[in-house]
Amino acid sequence: MNKRKQLRTRGKLSFSKYFQEFKEGERVSVVREHALQPKFPITIQGRSGVVESKRGDSYLVRIKDLNKEKVYIIHPVHLRRLKQTLLEKGFTQKTP
Repeated sequence: MNKRKQLRTRGKLSFSKYFQEFKEGERVSVVREHALQPKFPITIQGRSGVVESKRGDSYLVRIKDLNKEKVYIIHPVHLRRLKQTLLEKGFTQKTP
């Protein structure tokens, strides 16, 4: 977990990250954007979850916190898309 940004990027936002869009059911990870004050608890930093829906400019993300599933409202600047595995995309293994 980085506690600082690089010197040239400090205090700056990437517009592509700020306005990125996600679909329902997509896997995302929570990564704090240091240029903004976080709108989520620090305890979910680095965790991954599933996008449920969109609410205003933010997204409802379902994250498993210990044994409970919780829903957080997180702005997309704090989210990163996770790569899907082949099994999640619907591919099956070929049988000889």
